[in-house]
Amino acid sequence: MRIGVMIGPEKGDSGRKLERMLRDIEWAESAGLDTAWIPQIPTDFDALITIAAMGLRTSRIELGTAVVPLQAQHPIALARQALSAHAAAGGRLALGVGPSHHWIVRDMLGLPYDKPAAYTRDYLEVLDAGLRGPGRVDVQNATFTVHNPLDLGPVAPVPVLVAALGPVMLRIAGERADGTVLWMADERAIADHVVPKISKAAADAGRPAPRVVAGLPVCLCEPGRVDEARERANRILGEAEISPNYQRLLDQGDARDIGDLCLAGDEAQIAAGLRRYAEAGTTDVSVRLLPIGETRDELVASKQRTREMIAELARASR
Repeated sequence: MRIGVMIGPEKGDSGRKLERMLRDIEWAESAGLDTAWIPQIPTDFDALITIAAMGLRTSRIELGTAVVPLQAQHPIALARQALSAHAAAGGRLALGVGPSHHWIVRDMLGLPYDKPAAYTRDYLEVLDAGLRGPGRVDVQNATFTVHNPLDLGPVAPVPVLVAALGPVMLRIAGERADGTVLWMADERAIADHVVPKISKAAADAGRPAPRVVAGLPVCLCEPGRVDEARERANRILGEAEISPNYQRLLDQGDARDIGDLCLAGDEAQIAAGLRRYAEAGTTDVSVRLLPIGETRDELVASKQRTREMIAELARASR
């Protein structure tokens, strides 16, 4: 299982955010991590532009989006942007996309959120044609009629991963993409729900075994502070109560909330948790560093300890 880290903008003005993320990606590459995943937060930096900047500061690490909402832009526009970022990163982009959630698409953007799975299938048909360029993109389906020349071509094949939580979306991800990017999925949900469905769809379509990328909050701490870490995860990362898609995925496993999914404790506890995910069929883990503490200095020190431990686990896994 490949170990990566989630790098997000968090708080601060735009200049400080960008510089902090660039420092974080330089650390991730120097620490030997396999991947870095950039969330597309509705209110903040564009993930693909961020990856283009990160690509110019690194040379090896894979850079993934987790994930770009499809409804926010036309598939040709996304193909053009992804190919540009892919070139800036020297062919190291992993394009994570998804149909997002009603509270983003409908409530924030004012766009329809009807039949998101069918929309995703049609969107991927256009996106795939665009990413194969250069050449003319001619696709006509129930959602799109596209006759668009595109002079850009990929510097290397662009892996596309689809945020797939339910059975229909997992089938689409297996048939049309290279894998899935998950959030709110515990080991049982991955082993019993995600992996069997996406793997069967990929096999039936004659595609390679799909990647399964699990996003997980992780906190290195004394065993007596595990509850504190889980409470903090629920406080700053809780989304299930407003995202029915996540709630349905939780129903497939044993976790009730993001706190239950948090890998917290000492090095042995966290390593054991990661092994359980690998045994469930997870191919990649995206660690969301979760610091705990009462002061800024304590939070910074906690984050530093956790990321050093994750880097050591990544080195040991090779």
